[in-house]
Formats: sequence, C-alpha cells, structure tokens
Amino acid sequence: MSSNNPILYMVILGATPPGRTIEQHDVFFGTGHEIKQLKSDMYDFWPNAGQLHIDSYREVKRVEGFEIKMVEKSVLPPQKLKLFFLNLGGYLPKDPEEYHFKMLVVAETMADAIKKAKQTAFYKQYGFKGAESHIDDKYMLDVDDMHNVADLLPVHITNKYSIQIIPLAIEAADDEWQVGYVKLGPR
Repeated sequence: MSSNNPILYMVILGATPPGRTIEQHDVFFGTGHEIKQLKSDMYDFWPNAGQLHIDSYREVKRVEGFEIKMVEKSVLPPQKLKLFFLNLGGYLPKDPEEYHFKMLVVAETMADAIKKAKQTAFYKQYGFKGAESHIDDKYMLDVDDMHNVADLLPVHITNKYSIQIIPLAIEAADDEWQVGYVKLGPR
C-alpha cells in the first residue's frame, strides 16, 4: 500500500440554496490529501446549492476500534466488514426542532449497523411517545435504505480506490471533528 493514498473525509456542507430562507446542510464523503482538494467534488455533489461552505469535517481514519484506509482497488481482497453512515433523527418535548446525530458504524450487515445505532445515547434520549427517535429516511428502520459509505463516494474515486477496514491492535478513540466555518469560495 502506498503512503500516498488519499484520506477519506466526512464533511458537513452548508449552503442557503436559492429560494430558501434558512441554511441547509448535507453530508459529503470524498477523498484527498487535504480538505480543500475536495471543493470541485463538493460542488458536483450539491450542484444547485449556490455558495457552499464547510461547517465541520472529519478525517476518517479510526472508527469503533478499526483503522480506515483508502487503498488502490488492486491490492484489496474482498472484505466482510463495511463502513456505514447513519443519520439519526430525534426530538425533545416542546421543542419544534428535529435534532440529528450523524454516525459511522463498522459492521458486516445493515441490520448489525442499526443495532449499534439503537445503542447510542442519542437514540435513547432524543425521543418520546409520539415522536420516537428514528433513522432519517428509514420508515420502520428499513434496512434496505442504509448508506454504505463506499456507495456515496464520487465515481472517479470508486473506480480507483476501495475502503479498507483493519482491526486496531490497541484501542484508540475515533477521529475528532474539526468544527468551524470554512468558506469554499465560488465553484
């Protein structure tokens, strides 16, 4: 494996698309050696958003006791483990806002990823009778609609690279989020 392989990034993009009254957000996955290299792919991902900015991002190198690497397709044997992205949604009493918790999960199946999501503090605390916590866009936790991160990457990346998941020999914390506004400038 080459040390020149790109880094997997998880990015919270923000924009106020034309015709909207408040800022909107979406999650983008891409690869590069630094965050600003992803600008073109970000605009391709959200073409009608207008001016984009980054609200936060994460270099995805460690998730749940696993090392995450981008490797050339030719060097990666088939893997049972996959990296899943889940967007949990929940509510608090008397608060009109829907809160979100974005998480990455390493699991063999979508069902296993959902089991892990249901164990989070967010899932247990952000819901009440009539407004239960849920996995967004997943009516009744429909496992057919989960997001495998490999399926969310731009095609020019997936044609060349795959996500490698390696158990860590020693316990290490997940990667930290870099939080703060980063202006991307015009397309």
